[in-house]
Amino acid sequence: MTRKSKISMTICVALIATATAFTSCKKENDAHTPPTVVFKTTAGYLSANDTVSMSDTLLVGIIADKTEDDMKTFNVSYAYDGAATTTTKDNFTLTTAEENHYEKDYTIITRNVAGSERWVFTITDRDGNITSLTITLTVI
Repeated sequence: MTRKSKISMTICVALIATATAFTSCKKENDAHTPPTVVFKTTAGYLSANDTVSMSDTLLVGIIADKTEDDMKTFNVSYAYDGAATTTTKDNFTLTTAEENHYEKDYTIITRNVAGSERWVFTITDRDGNITSLTITLTVI
């Protein structure tokens, strides 16, 4: 083997090794952990599915905490009588002071119609990670 051939062979081996190293690297996947959200469960708060009266006034409270990224919005939506999609009732943009920890009390007044009401409480963080809690009410 000539000197030129040895150099060419060394370059080829180096290029193959480099290409293999770059293509075999595995990119780590970010888990994108959404915020934690729980219902307030102290006296006076509704925190689980329930049967209630028409035109009833109910208090729901949520407590949300940042896990990875700053929290940005709190949304309350509802769906009546088994509807698959929800309608936004309220949407709140969180302040800088609320991005790490957020508590909100929300009053629900049920319809004056018997049926079901599904209420969805959603926190979204800066990266779009979502955590939702749902309460389904049977209105009689």
